[in-house]
Amino acid sequence: MTSFAELELRPELQRALDALGYEEPTPIQRETIPPLLSGHDLVGQAATGTGKTAAFALPLLQRIVPGGDAPQALVLVPTRELAIQVAEAIQRYGRELGARVLAIYGGQPIQRQMRALSSGVDVVVATPGRAIDHLTRRTVDFGDLRTVVLDEADEMLDMGFAEDIEAIMQEVPKERQTVLFSATLPARIDGLVRRYLSDPVKVRIHREHSGAETSRVRQVAYLVPRAHKASALGRLLDIEAPTAAVIFCRTREEVDSLGETLGARGYRAEALHGGMTQDQRDRVMGKVRSGATELLVATDVAARGLDIDHLTHVVNFDLPSAPDSYVHRIGRVGRAGREGVAITLVEPRQHRLLKTIEKATKQKISVETLPTVADLRARRLELTRSALQETLRDDDYEQYRVVVDNLTDEYDLVQVALAAVKLAHEATIGGPDDEDIPEVRASAEPPDRPARERPKPGSTTTIFVSLGHAAKVRPQDLVGAIANETSLSGRQIGAIEITHKFSTVEIPKAAEAEVIAALQATLIKGRKARVERYKPPAERPSRPPKEKA
Repeated sequence: MTSFAELELRPELQRALDALGYEEPTPIQRETIPPLLSGHDLVGQAATGTGKTAAFALPLLQRIVPGGDAPQALVLVPTRELAIQVAEAIQRYGRELGARVLAIYGGQPIQRQMRALSSGVDVVVATPGRAIDHLTRRTVDFGDLRTVVLDEADEMLDMGFAEDIEAIMQEVPKERQTVLFSATLPARIDGLVRRYLSDPVKVRIHREHSGAETSRVRQVAYLVPRAHKASALGRLLDIEAPTAAVIFCRTREEVDSLGETLGARGYRAEALHGGMTQDQRDRVMGKVRSGATELLVATDVAARGLDIDHLTHVVNFDLPSAPDSYVHRIGRVGRAGREGVAITLVEPRQHRLLKTIEKATKQKISVETLPTVADLRARRLELTRSALQETLRDDDYEQYRVVVDNLTDEYDLVQVALAAVKLAHEATIGGPDDEDIPEVRASAEPPDRPARERPKPGSTTTIFVSLGHAAKVRPQDLVGAIANETSLSGRQIGAIEITHKFSTVEIPKAAEAEVIAALQATLIKGRKARVERYKPPAERPSRPPKEKA
């Protein structure tokens, strides 16, 4: 199969693909779409960014009859950001069909989702916790499902959703098509496959494919203290002068902050993350694709599936913690034979992690010294010279001759030219270039691992959750619920203690209200919990003594 036209998809789906500019299927799509169209169950192992959403979405849409009373397809995903992204993709593919697609996830008012479900939905994309919530309230019926997709299955299990998945699968018809996609296939995935898939086709897209794509990418890293990373980034952007670049940060807050910083320094930068509305995301991507924006600052989840034709650079402002994430990021400039540059800013304490990524990817990452202010100024002069050469070649400057003729009556011609070059140069330079950035030599041995930085006094708080060992609650259940229903990541969640009847969780104080409200509105291990700020026994009001009869 060399084109989507060979798949014999419904005409509406083919028109949608044509409108989106899809021509040649990716490897995962070539291997999975034919057996799925034939009705087989399937297990697919493929990394993010390989096109697997279309791989299961197109067969799923091929099977539905739009306009039914109950959902005909269910896609389970681990996070709300991915739920939004997958739902948007399925909506685009099924627009010509009139397919009704709904994302249901925590952090959004459940009443709004209930109204949408009651009005009729063909495809539901859900996080497991919120799907269980709707099943418990009887606001959704999965009895007519034709297709069930478990996307990012390994991540769902890692986040503690195993029991939720089991409960959901008990509510779906036995006669159905089941599809499972996962980046890895550990033993616990085999359990799901044995219980819920019937004689599945197994497809694996080998990691070497990603390595081949990134072989055309120049990979370079710079050791930079964290306090100076924004300034170092500006210096590198001026040196590299990318046509378009994606800059990856770890959290939404960092995306927004860095986007504002770059904008204040004179760069055309836009932020993209899962907390934005679809209209906002569409506006941002419109600017990027039209060339009105040169820098896109994004989280990993928000950037999934992005393909920018004129992308020349990827920047890891924050070093990803996993080699797979690094490969996915830099592969965005290694597609379709395109060459590109991948820049990584590494804090000195992360030097060992960089070596781990090199070992896992079997690719050398050149560690170089950050360009100096002198290097930057020389580069800017070179850009000015190139711009002047282009203007001279265009031969479209005769209208300015009268200015030069008048000035040469008073000044030497060379002086006039020097003044013009100065004006042109000053008009094109970016932000400040004289900030002192401490040099960290690439050849130096990494420093001893520092003691773990403790939170500042008063920066954290502890919440009480009225479920414990008696409810079979585990730490990963609490981490999964908080990370899935709020803006916090697992890294921001501190100590967790679980007793027989209750649990306590340490979280950033600034997120206390958000976490309490989110956990009160969702289910943990299928049960409602009382959630409030934890009060140690010493702070609780003492009970008055009982009066004697």
